[in-house]
Amino acid sequence: MCGWPLLLLWGLLPGAAAGGLGRALPHRTLLDSEGKYWLSWGPRGGRLAFRLEVRTAGYVGFGFSPTGAMAAADIVVGGVAHGRPYLQDYFTNANRELKKDAQQDYHLEYAMENSTHTVVEFTRELHTCDINDKSITESTVRVIWAYHHEDVGEAGPKYHDSNRGTKSLRLLNPEKTNVLSTAIPYFDLVNQDVPIPNKGTTYWCQMFKIPVFQDKHHVIKVEPLIQRGHESLVHHILLYQCSSSFNDSVLDYGHECYHPNMPDAFLTCETVIFAWAIGGEGFSYPPHVGLSLGTPFDPRYVLLEVHYDNPTYKEGLIDNSGLRLFHTTDIRKYDAGVIEAGLWVSLFHTIPPGMPEFRSEGHCTLECLEEALEAEKPSGIHVFAVLLHAHLAGRGIRLRHFRKGEEMRLLAYDDDFDFNFQEFQYLREEQTILPGDNLITECRYNTKDRSRMTWGGLSTRNEMCLSYLLYYPRINLTRCASIPDIMEQLQFIGVKEIYRPVTTWPFIIKSPKQYKNLSFMDAMNKFKWAKKEGLSFNKLVLSLPVNVRCSKTDNAEWSGKD
Repeated sequence: MCGWPLLLLWGLLPGAAAGGLGRALPHRTLLDSEGKYWLSWGPRGGRLAFRLEVRTAGYVGFGFSPTGAMAAADIVVGGVAHGRPYLQDYFTNANRELKKDAQQDYHLEYAMENSTHTVVEFTRELHTCDINDKSITESTVRVIWAYHHEDVGEAGPKYHDSNRGTKSLRLLNPEKTNVLSTAIPYFDLVNQDVPIPNKGTTYWCQMFKIPVFQDKHHVIKVEPLIQRGHESLVHHILLYQCSSSFNDSVLDYGHECYHPNMPDAFLTCETVIFAWAIGGEGFSYPPHVGLSLGTPFDPRYVLLEVHYDNPTYKEGLIDNSGLRLFHTTDIRKYDAGVIEAGLWVSLFHTIPPGMPEFRSEGHCTLECLEEALEAEKPSGIHVFAVLLHAHLAGRGIRLRHFRKGEEMRLLAYDDDFDFNFQEFQYLREEQTILPGDNLITECRYNTKDRSRMTWGGLSTRNEMCLSYLLYYPRINLTRCASIPDIMEQLQFIGVKEIYRPVTTWPFIIKSPKQYKNLSFMDAMNKFKWAKKEGLSFNKLVLSLPVNVRCSKTDNAEWSGKD
């Protein structure tokens, strides 16, 4: 019975009926950069089936690792030797020593070898009850792979040298069933020769005009167009709806976002209509939902915001990345919307250094949702996908859903968050949000390797705690976020008074003496943080009153006073 809860969960996924050998597996990805190692996977009779297709006549190795390294990994090795197929279950200890597992939990379904390739297909339970095996959940999984030109001998597999790697995947993301026609029209929103500064983080903004349609269209798929070789440079892309009251002169040039000299037109672009992040693939809308274009309520101008992550300060980089939008006049039943929920990006989001675990919460409050939904859609909205977003210190994110004080099923979660792999999670079953509900985006961070405070902000060394909800039918709510009160945070470290009126940013502390004339950021860094203080501070922050943003498409706020 050990594996029953997860098996039940998996059995609800599309295509989870028993299948036979040779049945197409719904997911496929290339694991190496040279096209030599392909992985396919999908459900089969309550188990998970894998197919490895590798350009070698020797063994192929595959496994799951907590970090993407060899230590404490769950590994399977297979191949065909002297015409006979084999498959062996191994594990490694903390010292990366490879040991054969006494409980063999991988089941060989098929193996073949020709003059160029070895193909091995096998299945396993999601949860094997073996302490040496990794359970497979809906969180991010770091798979590891390796191969060798010789098969496994009496002494076990030979060392694979450089023929190895790791990749983060979501193995239980539901199958994308709607395959598009190759003839479907599309348009591209792509940057033209953007010079990337030699600094760690750059946000680049460029406005585009949506093609003029005579009638309503639905965007039904969005694909990232990442310039080859820039896969690690382009960290995420957001597409915002802008005000329609412009002329085309706003299209003439891009500019660094959030910059004092940024064009005023960019400030009207607050409503996120699509989000993509590193590691993610193209996104297909469900068959009954599309992103509306061509009506008076739809965007005429959009802003493409690209986050470039350049930690080694490389010089001379020129980028031409963006998005491709596939569209149709075969209108679907519902218009899609996006709500940005969580912690609004602010220096008031504070995380102490040296913490193995610290928790932050962003609230989409009952009052915000109730007002927006009652005015627009009293029968509720239906969430069909979620993108969870944090930065380098992020370790786990959960989007919690409450109704009249009772917690519902999690909307989305990732307990093994990987900054370099972020994609939309398709919900197995759509979840309805009603007036009277509230949401909490909960993020776990690890700052053990940091000696100074981590602040909420745009840089990858700053932090975020966001969830982007894709839902239908579209309502006039674009952001539902919160931030804890800063003055009570400062009282924790002994701050008594700040200079008022506030005329500088970050604002300056007046008393007590040890912090006098320091910015609030310098004061927080001066405080002697230890684990005990960090835990007490975390408890305080989670109990503080919050300031809420509940934003409409035109940047106005839902507040009950309009």
